[in-house]
Amino acid sequence: MQLQKAAINEDKPDRLSQLPKDVLLNILERVDSLDAVRTCILSSQLRNLPTMLSQIVIAPDNRDLVRMTGVSAHLINKILSTRSPQITIRKLQVRFVLLPSDCRSIGKYVGLAMATHKVDAAEFEVVTPRNSYHCAHADLLKFAKQFSMFIADCPDAFAGLTRLILQNLRFGESDIPNILSTCKRLESLCCFECDAGIRSVLHVEHARLVELDLTYGKFFTVELSCLPKLQRMTYNNWPSDDNPLVLNFVPQLSKLNLANAGLSNNTLKLSQLLANVPSVSDLYLDFRSEKIWIQPECPRVLAPVLGQLRFVNLDCLPEECDITWTMFLLEAARFVEDLCITVWDHKCGSESQNSYSGKTDVKWEPSAPNFKHKNLAKLTIYGFQSDGNFMGYVRRVMEAAVNIKDVSLLDRKVCKLCADKFPHIKLRPSTYPQSCKEKDSLRKKITEASVMMASPAVIHFRS
Repeated sequence: MQLQKAAINEDKPDRLSQLPKDVLLNILERVDSLDAVRTCILSSQLRNLPTMLSQIVIAPDNRDLVRMTGVSAHLINKILSTRSPQITIRKLQVRFVLLPSDCRSIGKYVGLAMATHKVDAAEFEVVTPRNSYHCAHADLLKFAKQFSMFIADCPDAFAGLTRLILQNLRFGESDIPNILSTCKRLESLCCFECDAGIRSVLHVEHARLVELDLTYGKFFTVELSCLPKLQRMTYNNWPSDDNPLVLNFVPQLSKLNLANAGLSNNTLKLSQLLANVPSVSDLYLDFRSEKIWIQPECPRVLAPVLGQLRFVNLDCLPEECDITWTMFLLEAARFVEDLCITVWDHKCGSESQNSYSGKTDVKWEPSAPNFKHKNLAKLTIYGFQSDGNFMGYVRRVMEAAVNIKDVSLLDRKVCKLCADKFPHIKLRPSTYPQSCKEKDSLRKKITEASVMMASPAVIHFRS
């Protein structure tokens, strides 16, 4: 590492050691704290600097994670026990494996620091010894029990956390509420493959939580009962289509990300899902290249809950689906400024190359011919093809969006893993324009096909 090379010769003054202390600290805080300590050990002029760091980040990569967890505990103790309480810790971030003895040491050292120092932000990322692909039901239960014991042994550390990232844990019914009540300062909770049992119901209440991210849990329903400060919610791959998410008291929720493959014939109604949260301004829906799992609704019914919506991102729509149905969102959300659509048969996230369910065109009631949208300024389409599906859609949007400024049309996204995993699947030939001549021709076809089009939009074909 260049920092270590710069500090290695103590006989000759090096450029790094001659820098002002505040500049040195700024440099050291831009790397992992373990690298910073290694660098400082090599020079007597730098040896006291690790105890002065305002940002302490110990986040080994997966390759070194198991080996480094014990070292991380020792390093945390070394840095925290010798620093002055007058120096605020602006950020403390630790990534470690759920190994009981090492976890307990890390928790004790961090808990002591919480009691003796001002800590602005503290994060634990707890990684299980086995990844999700190799975790059986018994493993999930064992890891959850170990984690619950970890919290019980180190309540001071968890009481001061502002961010917690968990994986591969199957808790008891009361465990998650206990975690939330212990982590009083928690602002961000991210859970991957975590639940309270198959088809369990999760009720979430917390006074300070701002961000909640749930991915691949087996909850039947997640109910956000009382989260007065929640602003961002992500829920990916729920197993049930019957009320998978209930939003009760979340008055500040502004960004909602939902992703699912749509495993049944049921569809969600946004008017019901968002009935209590008309504050959503950023909506991201990922269909996993499978079924469209939201139901087009009458604009009159949907408009009251989409009054604050400004950004809409519809990701991984199946390639054979007519995208015109998405117009119902523009008709209901009159203040949307940015609409992004990605059409892509992306198979990496699927269990096989086959669809889970039949993909049919979505039924919707076409808008009135004179429908106008005054706020849409930008339309982006990934996976654009020069066929009637896309050409007609772009014309329709440009006719309706009288103030649109930018239309960006891009070819299909490319995923090398898809080709490697499913080499026998033949991609449909792309009809995306390649030459400048083809692009100019399509621009003319889009803009000249309708006398109603009066928008000043510039159509970009972006590579």
